[in-house]
Amino acid sequence: MSDTRLASRQGLAGGWLPSAVLLVAAIAAWEAAIRIFDVSSYILPTPSAIGATLLREAGPLLEATQVTAIEILVGFLVAAAVGIALAMVIARFRLFGRALYPLIVLFQTVPKVALAPIFILWFGYDLAPKVGLILVIAFFPVTLSMLAGLEAAEPGLLSLMRSVGASRTTILLRIQIPYALPQLMAGLKIAVTFSVIGAIVGEFAGASAGLGYLIQFASTQLDTPMVFAALLVVSVVGVVFYYAMEVLERLVVPWAPKFDPALQAA
Repeated sequence: MSDTRLASRQGLAGGWLPSAVLLVAAIAAWEAAIRIFDVSSYILPTPSAIGATLLREAGPLLEATQVTAIEILVGFLVAAAVGIALAMVIARFRLFGRALYPLIVLFQTVPKVALAPIFILWFGYDLAPKVGLILVIAFFPVTLSMLAGLEAAEPGLLSLMRSVGASRTTILLRIQIPYALPQLMAGLKIAVTFSVIGAIVGEFAGASAGLGYLIQFASTQLDTPMVFAALLVVSVVGVVFYYAMEVLERLVVPWAPKFDPALQAA
């Protein structure tokens, strides 16, 4: 086995092993505390009860996960597209951008939870209101990170392109967008976690399926183990989407500084 591969495996173990040990210790302490103090399961279930619920209700949980995952994926894609488009418009058309940007920031301060009932009223109980809520929650970090990346392009390259007569659109496509990709990927990773939150909030406001609906229904039945089981599944879905974006980042911007082996070794 080569030294590089061995170092890579040791680094992976060093990164995950402490977290795994801490997680196991926390679960064991949780289980012991519930049994020692005889806490009722409808107040706080034991990890073993949550695990049993996961196995017993695997079918309904899987169906709800599929519904929520589709909402997250569609909403995230729409939010990413809108966020990137807004950033490019602001960067390309400076006067219009200066007028638009404060309005975007103003809209971002609106409490998004308050919009959920309005979207249900406008669009009904299907996919559209969840996608709309994810859009308004998740587009802003994409816009902000993309815009920051576009404005961080090397001034010398911009001057060189202008000196040879390149148009503003050509400079945007050939210089600014490649420079913006690493920061864009960071914004997309934030947005995908916001998308999970948006989907669940949308389902709380009005839905007939999905993990948010399942959590809300279980809470009305005082089925706390099911609430925690669904919350665990939501967390796993969020982690899967986040690390999917990590993989995409490595494919899209393999030249980014964070992937430089020399910097990682340091």
